[in-house]
Amino acid sequence: MNLPLYTAALGAFIIVLQVVLMVGVGSRRLKGPVIGTGDDKDMERRMRRHGNLAENAGLFVAVLAIYELLVGQTAYLAALCILFAVARLSHAAAFSSLAGSHGEGLTGGRKIFSLFRIVGAFGTLLTALGVAGGIVAELL
Repeated sequence: MNLPLYTAALGAFIIVLQVVLMVGVGSRRLKGPVIGTGDDKDMERRMRRHGNLAENAGLFVAVLAIYELLVGQTAYLAALCILFAVARLSHAAAFSSLAGSHGEGLTGGRKIFSLFRIVGAFGTLLTALGVAGGIVAELL
């Protein structure tokens, strides 16, 4: 049996990123008692950034680990793990500004936040299709 070493490394990266994003939400909450977002766009941005990672990461890491158990440590799996890490980091970077999360002030250099969102979304989608395709190919 193959130990899922690549996905263990990915999981370690993701948990560190999750803690960083969690601290971002917590530090904003320290500025005053807020229920939910409290109509605070900055709080909403931080919560969306943290929540999006939380809702995606667990399932992706689990399915990548299952695939790794099936095939071992392949270059293809390593590429999928790297792609997912880059996608999630890119999404977090996109949401590091109100320009990225709410489209405010998307002029000049701030358009980079839109690019980060696109990389985050498509990188996550490509990872999903890649691992699903890999598993189906192994099972056939």
